[in-house]
Amino acid sequence: MTSVRSADAPAIFPLDHIDRFCREVLAACGASASTCEAATRAMMHGTRYGVDSHGVRLLNHYVTALEGGRVNKTPNLSYARQFGAIATLDADHAHGALAAYTAMEKAAELSTMFGIGAVAIRNSSHFGAAGAYALEAARQGLIGFATCNSDSFVRLHDGAMRFHGTNPLSFGVPVAGEDPWLLDMATSSIPYNRVMLYRSLGIPLPSAVASDARGIDTCDPDEADMLAPLGGAFGFKGAALAGVAEILSAVLSGMRLSFDIAPMPGPDFATPRQMGAFVLAINPEAFVERDVFEAGMGRYRTVLRQSAAREGASIMAPGDREWTVARERERDGVPVDPETLAAFERLSVRYGVDLPS
Repeated sequence: MTSVRSADAPAIFPLDHIDRFCREVLAACGASASTCEAATRAMMHGTRYGVDSHGVRLLNHYVTALEGGRVNKTPNLSYARQFGAIATLDADHAHGALAAYTAMEKAAELSTMFGIGAVAIRNSSHFGAAGAYALEAARQGLIGFATCNSDSFVRLHDGAMRFHGTNPLSFGVPVAGEDPWLLDMATSSIPYNRVMLYRSLGIPLPSAVASDARGIDTCDPDEADMLAPLGGAFGFKGAALAGVAEILSAVLSGMRLSFDIAPMPGPDFATPRQMGAFVLAINPEAFVERDVFEAGMGRYRTVLRQSAAREGASIMAPGDREWTVARERERDGVPVDPETLAAFERLSVRYGVDLPS
């Protein structure tokens, strides 16, 4: 397959070609083999499943962070604490994906011994889509949970300052013979990339999703200074859920709270951001027989999908959209937006790596 470009369409590349390009660029900038593997794997999760804000568009940012020293190219990950089913991973300022995959591997191992495994992560960095790590547990027949906090961009309910990050929560559950049930959600009303998209298109935002610098709701994307918490008029629920991510990620690991984390876009790319995260793995067989668990999950999702829908609407289970997008992209390739393609071209020249084709 070759890339396809026109004035009206983005370039389209096969998934494996993009995967190869990301790995080679990261290796060329001096990242360890384990960093190249984890960072590419996490970015390709976003790109494969349609979470493009956390897909390969992040490659240029990650290279900047690695070259600047914010992220350690060759970290020495170690466990600062271990007690029964609990561990604390010191990631040595590694790429966040390497830290999170390593922590989930440990959590899964602990769950086979204790029925549950919980790992707090300290001295980490941006880890991309939380769903990548919950899905990793689900693929092993375990229930997985992953969360992190991030630099402040979301106000509190009725608030007038950036307080929480988008603070995602992800939960993955295996379903026998099928794709897992997968929730991956931010606790903000919308992702900030949606504001940027609407700004570029010159169209108004939906109501109650963003605020100006005074905390007043605005539909003008050019005036949007912060995001609203999930929930609209009931945004206190979204703000509280963001607090759950904050407590598990930062308080429990001793890392920085959202309003203390250096902004992701810089300008400082030399100082580690001291971010935390948290993952959990649950072995269903510690609670109930495997066949009973599988029957319950299978029936739950089947009845959910078949439940009555409003006229003109359809019901989807968490993860259904992602599996549909993945099948399409595995068959047809992935559209790469002009800004990301331009970054690929610069990285190709800088490191002597062939572009995807």
